[in-house]
Amino acid sequence: MPHNTPHVSRRNLLKTALGTGMVGSMAAGGTVWATEDSAAKIPPADFRATGKNIKQSVMAWCFNPMPMEEFVPACARMGLVGVEGIDAKYYPLMKEHGLKVSLCSGHGFKQGPLNPEYHEHCRTELRKAIDRAVKWDCQNVITFTGMREKEISDQQSQKNCVELWKSVIDYAEAKNVTLVLEHLNSRDDSHPMKGHPGYFGDDVDLCIDLIKQVDSPNMKLLFDFYHVQVMNGDVIRRFQQGLPYIGHLHTAGNPGRCELDENQEMNYAAIIKAVAESDYDGYVVQEYIPTWDDKLGSLRHGVALCDV
Repeated sequence: MPHNTPHVSRRNLLKTALGTGMVGSMAAGGTVWATEDSAAKIPPADFRATGKNIKQSVMAWCFNPMPMEEFVPACARMGLVGVEGIDAKYYPLMKEHGLKVSLCSGHGFKQGPLNPEYHEHCRTELRKAIDRAVKWDCQNVITFTGMREKEISDQQSQKNCVELWKSVIDYAEAKNVTLVLEHLNSRDDSHPMKGHPGYFGDDVDLCIDLIKQVDSPNMKLLFDFYHVQVMNGDVIRRFQQGLPYIGHLHTAGNPGRCELDENQEMNYAAIIKAVAESDYDGYVVQEYIPTWDDKLGSLRHGVALCDV
């Protein structure tokens, strides 16, 4: 290099790119592929996923307050095959557009089975959810551990959870429905749906151990890449090692539970490749909170990224 040529460091090159409105990654030749304007990353309105290797769904609550009469047809147009986190009154609308119910809700995540006082409530709500799942041809019903309580030790909390699930699992088996336990992060306190401080099942290995104790093919893990990244990291290897116990997948960017773009730390291209190459045949569900102005466009972006 001539002595009078200024040294261009990788850091300076990135600063230059950011200064000219460019963000994201650079190809080998130094070409910036993503611009600051999110519209440049949004697939066209007529984009439709092929669903060749990944069966995709979306969590509807993330897109509130968008009317479901608008949201549901849009999901069908872009090639999604399921929706969840939506009021059951919209199930007929989903069916009209060829969309499955990918997950049925049972009890909430706060009053869970770690406290015996909530067992009857959890049992009743899970049985109702199992019946609803059968009616709408849904494979999975979600369950949670509940929040930690000072008076209940960790060991006793585990026993209480397993006891409740064992009291319901025969019913789930008879109906051919799977209970999926969701692991949630307890670190993020910035937003009520980005993290859940005090949640007992915040360690993915603990959740898998609880599932093993129930000892049923109809009790599995809802593996949320976002929550696992926040609490445990090493998400691809954890997914691969936990695969025999995984029944459902959620996605979102971290930090912020945002789009699966360059503004977060997870390499979803690699993650989805690992999912596609595995024996997993359940749903991959978009569960991020949109930050882009075009919310349906941001969903097309996520769906396109996962359509491998």
